[in-house]
Amino acid sequence: MKFTLEFLKTEAGAGFILGLSALIAVLWANSPWAAVYFDFINAHIPVQIGAFVEDKSVLKWTKEGLMAIFFFVVGLEIKYEIFRGELSNPKKLALPVLGAIGGMAAPALVYVALNAGLPGGDLRGWSVPMATDIAFALAVFAVVGRGLPDSLRVFLLTLAIVDDLGAVLVIGLFYSSGIDLTLCLWIAGLLVVMGLAKNALRDHARGLKAVYLMLFIATWALSLKAGLATSLTAVAAAFMVTLDAPARGEESLLKTIMHDLHMPVSYGIVPFFAFVASGFSFTGMSFASLADPRMLGVALGLFVGKQIGVFGLAWLAIRLKIARAPENSGWAALYGVSLLCGIGFTMSLFLGALAFADHTESAQNAIKLGVITGSLLSACAGAIVLSRRRITS
Repeated sequence: MKFTLEFLKTEAGAGFILGLSALIAVLWANSPWAAVYFDFINAHIPVQIGAFVEDKSVLKWTKEGLMAIFFFVVGLEIKYEIFRGELSNPKKLALPVLGAIGGMAAPALVYVALNAGLPGGDLRGWSVPMATDIAFALAVFAVVGRGLPDSLRVFLLTLAIVDDLGAVLVIGLFYSSGIDLTLCLWIAGLLVVMGLAKNALRDHARGLKAVYLMLFIATWALSLKAGLATSLTAVAAAFMVTLDAPARGEESLLKTIMHDLHMPVSYGIVPFFAFVASGFSFTGMSFASLADPRMLGVALGLFVGKQIGVFGLAWLAIRLKIARAPENSGWAALYGVSLLCGIGFTMSLFLGALAFADHTESAQNAIKLGVITGSLLSACAGAIVLSRRRITS
């Protein structure tokens, strides 16, 4: 966990870039030059490499192409934590895992309750408020959490990683359609080769990196053709990367790849996704739009459902002595961190783009407005609670 905490320290700066990208997108989409923004994200880019032919918009290439690299990094982080980090310690694992389960279930239930009971509801978006944006949550904690125990950072990070794992499973189970089983077998075969490559190239780190790169591109391309979510395949590919070091005393290849990809992903890919996915027009919206069940379901799922699910299940687990509270932290600090878990932003936008891919612009705008509203409310409330906790401690 120490490695991952150090690795993510720069996420505070990345979180600022991420928020700025989203703000620019919303302002641009509602400016006199809005047409330029929407023409850009909807512009089609054909790609042909041999038999591989795809023609997608900038938004879809970002979602299914660039974001696959993001999920590859997420997969590397999850693998490291499972085998070498916090997720390898059952005693420390119970609280964040239970918190993550509550933090996924409660928001989904809030969304379903609102959309099943109100006219105009749409149950397709139940997964959108389940996610937690690691970069944004850590960025807010970095600003307001100075002086608070490091155990709270560990709790937040571990919970967010488990949350990401849950989101990946949801994507694989519910957002992969029209799957070509033959191509899936080819993907499985390439993943096996990727896992065994370390045996043939144990002493050749550069060669092994090159093999990983080629096989990752191949599995990604086949995933597009097979109808599989590229994010799921990216995580599976990440689990094939070896944890072994090329030589004694050197850093493991998995860590090296994480470091290599961290800057371009955190400061390039994720902010660019936020830019192309966040923009929506207020034209045609009214106060009635704020009562849209989809918007309310996502916003309240993130702001209300997350804090109830995370804090509620964590409180119950500690009271029943199933898990231990983070060291040197009280209930107020734990509640503040639970609020930060409602910052869904990037992951929620991604899930929303999948859930409402073929829906009307008004449906997509309602989801975006819900994600931004719920995430901002969670960030502000969490910052206030943790700031007061820091002052009184």
